[in-house]
Amino acid sequence: MRVFACIGILGCVAAATAWAQSTAQIHGTVQDPSGAAVPGAEIKATQTDTGVTRSIVSEADGGFVLTNLPLGPYRLEIGKAGFATAVNTGVVLEVGSDPALTIALKVGATSEQVNVEANAALVETRSLGVGEVIQTQRIVDLPLNGRNVTDLIGLAGASVQTGNTQTRWFSNLPIISIGGSPAVGGAGGTSLFGTEYSLDGANHLNFLSGGTMPIAFPDAVQEFRTETSGQSAQRGAATSVSIVTRSGTNDFHGDLFEFLRNDGFGSAREYFSPVASTYKRNQFGGTIGGRIQRDKL
Repeated sequence: MRVFACIGILGCVAAATAWAQSTAQIHGTVQDPSGAAVPGAEIKATQTDTGVTRSIVSEADGGFVLTNLPLGPYRLEIGKAGFATAVNTGVVLEVGSDPALTIALKVGATSEQVNVEANAALVETRSLGVGEVIQTQRIVDLPLNGRNVTDLIGLAGASVQTGNTQTRWFSNLPIISIGGSPAVGGAGGTSLFGTEYSLDGANHLNFLSGGTMPIAFPDAVQEFRTETSGQSAQRGAATSVSIVTRSGTNDFHGDLFEFLRNDGFGSAREYFSPVASTYKRNQFGGTIGGRIQRDKL
């Protein structure tokens, strides 16, 4: 009985992990020097931070799709007998991105390499969504009162702060129940309950309030994307916020933090408040991440 229970638990964990990685993909076509399709070419994608690789073979029309890719920088190697191996670097995947690549192979030995660096922004042709990605550097560096990541949603166009859960328990506004963080709704002119939140690819809505469930502190979030229009039918909402947490790499990294708010650092006492209020708030913690198995997990 214990064996079946362990198998069930492992199955649930594996399924959750697989779903969580559905954050980005790459599609494209492989062509020869004349522009004709090259079927049967092997496309190998390597996430350079972790060393994890994915491989696929191009279809009869030369097309390929690499799905369920973790975020981050990638190196692509495309090869087939009779052609020099093409190497594409500089491909960086963000939340929900689906860049289109056109790979032109040159005739030559497979031991030869043709290197191409993607300096220009990659074009996405499969998504009509209009939005903005807030990346790690902005999440960590921008000042946040209370260290609530959801405060940064207001940086995206057409996002509006509509209330504060610290002053109201429930109203007709969506509530983000994260330690009094502002409630955000009505993005892109939609109804106040028309925003879908997801965390690592899974639905992250509070079904009672219509807002998001608690989200990790800024140091544990890699990036998030807010889309305000042009949503696909799979979203089920007019606007969306997709959040991805940070994952480990082959190297171990960590940090410690302390954020202090104290009335001793505040402004001078107001004229109508002869007695200074006492306020002391300490937020401290840390993060650590790394590999479980090099180039694997």
